Amino acid sequence: MRKPPFDPTLPGPRLGRAGLITAQVLVLVLFAVLTARLWYLQVPMSDHYRDLAVANHHQQLIVPATRGQILDATGRPLVNNRTELVVSADYHELMGMEDSGEKVLTDLSEVLDVPVRELQQRMRLCGPEVERPCWPGSPYQPVTLAEDVEPSIALQIMESADDFPGVTAQAHAVREYPYGAHAGQILGYLQPVTQEELDAREELRTQFTGIDQVGRDGLEAVYDAELRGTAGLRTLGVNNHGEVMDVISDRLPVAGSHLVTHLDVGVQKIAEEALKEGMEAARPRYRADSGAAIVMDVRNGGIVAMASLPTYDPGVWQGGIDQETFDEMLSEEAGEPMLSRAVQGQYPPGSTFKVSSLSAAVENGFSLRSTYACPGSVNIAGQNYQNYAGGGHGALSLHQAIVVSCNTIFYNFGYQLWLKDGGLRPEGEPTEAMATMARGYGFGAPTGIDLPYETGGRIPDREWKRTFWAQTRENNCYRGEHGYPEVAETNPSHASYLKRLAHEQCVEGFEWRAGEAVNFAIGQGDVLVSPLQLTRAYAAIANGGTLYEPRVAKALVAADGSSVEEIEPVVAGRVPVKDETIEYLQKALTEVTKSGTGRGAFADFPQDDVSIAGKTGSADAQERQVSSWFASYAPADDPQFAVVVFVSQGGTGGETSAPIARKIYEGIYGFSGKKDKDDDSGGGEPALPGGKPYSELPVVRSDGSIEVLDR
Repeated sequence: MRKPPFDPTLPGPRLGRAGLITAQVLVLVLFAVLTARLWYLQVPMSDHYRDLAVANHHQQLIVPATRGQILDATGRPLVNNRTELVVSADYHELMGMEDSGEKVLTDLSEVLDVPVRELQQRMRLCGPEVERPCWPGSPYQPVTLAEDVEPSIALQIMESADDFPGVTAQAHAVREYPYGAHAGQILGYLQPVTQEELDAREELRTQFTGIDQVGRDGLEAVYDAELRGTAGLRTLGVNNHGEVMDVISDRLPVAGSHLVTHLDVGVQKIAEEALKEGMEAARPRYRADSGAAIVMDVRNGGIVAMASLPTYDPGVWQGGIDQETFDEMLSEEAGEPMLSRAVQGQYPPGSTFKVSSLSAAVENGFSLRSTYACPGSVNIAGQNYQNYAGGGHGALSLHQAIVVSCNTIFYNFGYQLWLKDGGLRPEGEPTEAMATMARGYGFGAPTGIDLPYETGGRIPDREWKRTFWAQTRENNCYRGEHGYPEVAETNPSHASYLKRLAHEQCVEGFEWRAGEAVNFAIGQGDVLVSPLQLTRAYAAIANGGTLYEPRVAKALVAADGSSVEEIEPVVAGRVPVKDETIEYLQKALTEVTKSGTGRGAFADFPQDDVSIAGKTGSADAQERQVSSWFASYAPADDPQFAVVVFVSQGGTGGETSAPIARKIYEGIYGFSGKKDKDDDSGGGEPALPGGKPYSELPVVRSDGSIEVLDR
């Protein structure tokens, strides 16, 4: 059939005039909206979307801040910075090569004139089974292959980048130690950031430059955040070819603050030299294997000097350290030079501890006005205890007991206070007068000094004895039954003694016995203190009873001098004794260097000018020679400094440590003979003019230069 012709008047599926007009209007509106949107995006929002577009191809550069210097009290730099050229390699890029970067390192070794094996060793990540040299930092950090490279060599590497993929040469700020090993254990050192540190410290992650280092010890570790400053951040817009198109933002780095310390370089040198000479003088008779000497400001706890021998130069860590040197620094044969005897050492204090024991006796009923028998020996609980060299002095006041260091008087104090507590079987809660007073002097706990790894020492009592017995009982019981066959091969009698002792400790080792209380009273037995703790205790006696937290740092000063944050002294407490007892001790200690056990060392010292108050000490330890102590302060009538000297296995306090302390005082006050005025080792010029620590701060100028205080 044929379709009928089209008739527009008939109804059908087509648009009417109104629909056509509506469609036309809709198209026009859509075009208008699109046009407006396009104008909006291109004009008002152009900058916004331009930034977004560039941000899709940008690079952020973290700009490291200059690390602050560590200064002595006068402004002389103990640690500063210098710039050197360093060649580094990207660990992952080289390890990702088919030959693990062997060709690159081989070619690089020829340019650097360094054996390729050494470069390969440096590329290894440090671990328990990896010998040094190796890389102690994060594997995401450029691995240092060579330091202090000549500019021509660095330029050659940079210009031949295609020949050395993954290798860079750039300027790098490194720490410099102008005084070498002096104060090395106090200052600390830097090492590359480890992955563990990045994971643990947010401020490192947000500012990680790839070449960062952190403080590993000493002040560098404790004040790491303040010294490192704040890294800058530069954001660059780049195109698809990596070319820089624009600087989107630029936040400048803020240099780290300078750390001003209480230390004085001159006094530090004097203390180290005096300690070294004193130990050498003792060695014909004694081992004198290590020692410490501390000078503290008694008015605020500031550390003016702190010597510890053996010591080391922290610059040894710069650029990596070989395994032999690393092992030597940790070895007992070399004297463990990284260990600070002043802060980390723990030793029996000997008779220097009698100031605490006297205080305990007086606060618990013994009179300052009475006299006490000082025989050559006493029998206590069936055992004989002697004075030094067995000499007796008749009836003495407590003043005289300190001056001549009478052991037998203090043995009796320890025994009587032990009996007062109930002896072996105390009823109720024992007073533990000796231990309580010792803790009141700050012994048995860290002092809170701003240095890491401080030890707390040990103040034994009944509770400690029971805890120690529980910890050692199993071994003692085993030895009590099976003995010491390894000792019996060479010394059967000693092995038999050790077996009996082990059995006794197994069965009755929890008991706090009379002998332990007696030895405690003269600073022997299980009592352990650090030289720093003893220094603080004598500083407290000097200043009237205030215990300060020792501080090395004195202030933080902005690199441009715009701000100064002084580190205020912190009072840790007061010695729990009456003022009368403190004054009594002061008078007795002043007499020790004039007519007592310290008179030999200070026989011709000008005490009319500077009077020295102090106490000698000699401490015994099993299978070791006697160790030497001298604890003191000066001037006795206007105390400024506390000086404590300790020499391990160095003989008696009067013959070894007291002469060392004398040399330190001579250097501080300028009593040791005429020398060049510019010589800061002490000489005839006083290391500290006026005989006082510096109270003012060095000035850091706006241009970064430092105005050193006149000496």
